[in-house]
Amino acid sequence: MRPPRERYATTAVFLANGFGIGAWAVEVPRVKDKLLLGDSLLGVALFAFALGAIVAMPLAGRLAPKFGSGRATALLGVLFVAAFPLPALAPNAALLCAALLLLGALNGALDVSMNGHASAIEKIWHAPIMSSFHAAWSAGGLAGAAVGTVLQKAGFGVLSGLALPAIPIAVLIVGAALFSLRDVGTRPEAASGGGFALPQAGVVKLAALAFLCMMTEGAIADWSAVYLRTALPAHADSAGIGYTSFAFAMAACRVVGDAFVRRLGAVRVVALGGLLSAAGLAAVLAAPALATAVAGFICVGIGLANVVPVIFSAAGRTTDPPVTGVSMAATAGYAGFLVGPPIIGFGAGLVRLQLALGVLVLATLAVCFAGSRAVRDVDASRGESATHAPVRKDSRDADRIEAD
Repeated sequence: MRPPRERYATTAVFLANGFGIGAWAVEVPRVKDKLLLGDSLLGVALFAFALGAIVAMPLAGRLAPKFGSGRATALLGVLFVAAFPLPALAPNAALLCAALLLLGALNGALDVSMNGHASAIEKIWHAPIMSSFHAAWSAGGLAGAAVGTVLQKAGFGVLSGLALPAIPIAVLIVGAALFSLRDVGTRPEAASGGGFALPQAGVVKLAALAFLCMMTEGAIADWSAVYLRTALPAHADSAGIGYTSFAFAMAACRVVGDAFVRRLGAVRVVALGGLLSAAGLAAVLAAPALATAVAGFICVGIGLANVVPVIFSAAGRTTDPPVTGVSMAATAGYAGFLVGPPIIGFGAGLVRLQLALGVLVLATLAVCFAGSRAVRDVDASRGESATHAPVRKDSRDADRIEAD
């Protein structure tokens, strides 16, 4: 029996989390101006957010098995929305770092918990549905950024710019918790392991792939506009078109991602996605032009859109409960997102930025060739189809849902 209520509720949490991140992103410049922060201090504050997430993600791998992924997701969602306005209340850089460390920790823990819960639902669903959850997150991010921009243009201050978006976030999370954030699959008391366990042989490969994928995403977010501004001086005012093209392509492809995975299979989605991303990046770097930049970054967005959901789904299938494997892959992915931009910056200091960005072509090629094998190995070890096709329903899982 498929649990539609649990799927809808979990989708709402992904939407709410993405909405919050989008709303926060557009407030960063105003927080900087309010506290008179230099670029270095702002960088330290943003690093605190990432550090909090990386520290908390393994902890979430222990929390969810203990309390259940549904309950843990609801609890962390409520704590996330409660802490969301705190950066706007910080009177100085030190307290801003403290607020972002807390908010980042809650965001990271929620990210692991909701992805683990989504993986558990996918197991019961017996079909690939992870991309739909990530599509909701991407849509929420775009909506949050749009709402934040509207609030700024309407003259609302920084506190209102975070407090007002917290209202729909709270409605979504509390509504999801009340509607149906039940635990599915393995019961918490039957779970073993935790977030501090060393990665298993299967999940360590998936964690490395998540690192490469999100390293590429982070580098594109921070360096695409810088590169295009340098490579296309005649179109300096359009330098942001690269990341915009990438983000919209990724969001759009995640909407139909589950259908692609069902039709092509998870192995082909990873292989073709990595290859298309490498080709798009190579075109942007080899023949810089406005049209090439748009087409190339669209290819990268299409290619990477569903690779991370597939990796998280596969990581969830390697462990019991799923959140343990997801926590390992998510922690590695978030670390990649964090270190990707500095890696490119360090490389650009040694060689040209164009050559430094070539590392991303190699990373996506590695995803193409190693990623498909890693996903195939996971399914082969569990006796499943290499295409991750739907399988016979397990009546025991259905009985668990009915009993809750």
